[in-house]
Amino acid sequence: MATAVYSHPDCLLHEMGRGHPECPERLVAIEDQLIASRIAEFIERESAPLAQVADLARVHTRAHIEFIERSAPSEGHAWIDPDTAMNPHTWQAALRAAGAAVAATDAVIDGRYDNAFCAVRPPGHHAEPARAMGFCFFNNVAIAARHALEVRGLSRVAIIDFDVHHGNGTEAAFAGDERVLMCSFFQHPFYPFSGADNHAPNMANVPLPARTPGAAVREAIDLVWLPRLEAFKPEMIFVSAGFDAHREDDLGNMGLVEDDYTWITDQIRRIAERYAHGRIVSCLEGGYNLSALGRSVVAHLRALAGI
Repeated sequence: MATAVYSHPDCLLHEMGRGHPECPERLVAIEDQLIASRIAEFIERESAPLAQVADLARVHTRAHIEFIERSAPSEGHAWIDPDTAMNPHTWQAALRAAGAAVAATDAVIDGRYDNAFCAVRPPGHHAEPARAMGFCFFNNVAIAARHALEVRGLSRVAIIDFDVHHGNGTEAAFAGDERVLMCSFFQHPFYPFSGADNHAPNMANVPLPARTPGAAVREAIDLVWLPRLEAFKPEMIFVSAGFDAHREDDLGNMGLVEDDYTWITDQIRRIAERYAHGRIVSCLEGGYNLSALGRSVVAHLRALAGI
């Protein structure tokens, strides 16, 4: 299978202060593991373009986009919420992150690649249509999914979110949209304290308690996600790929390991091969233990590439 990795050096320039867990070193750790694992020779590399405002506006309000653009400081940091800050490079990095997702979507739909992974930051799945939060400014996966539907003419897309935190921004963007099925699991109760109650019928949310091991996650996917995906028959699958449910990650308290990410990705790939011509675009979300993050991304990419 032809698998591409989209990234850009601009994504390394965004930082939120010393000691912040969502740091540039995350991408360095991924790159180091790609080289060490020798998987780099089996994947294609692509440079992430800048997203256009029109791309962002398919998900986000104009007021939100303008607020983020004008909030970028000329030096230092501007805090958007208690744990989310901009530096002078954040706007450009956020455009690269969203642009990677859109470009990967086009490349996969056009058949240049079977699937793609966007090694980008800032992440996106907490960004709501009118609010940045939780380290996120624009919702990269939601922007890509809306592009597939409204620009590329697909009729049904699925979004898989396996971050330890609920993707509240993605749910806010698509709740009630019959063209989209969102499947997620997340630790609950936990930030952002959403997703467990009163969700729309196109949301297949699986809240799980702290310390849930990989075996229980696999069982939940078998029982909840896979029947919904089989019935929905998506024409393309988008993945919010957060690796902070790993047992070594201190920002969460779940018990997954690399083999679990391989298994989850294999299930996604089988659904994509059955109904979506194999089309998958995955975007990095969480994952803050640098070693576990790099190893887990390698496992995810090996499964995507079928190696």
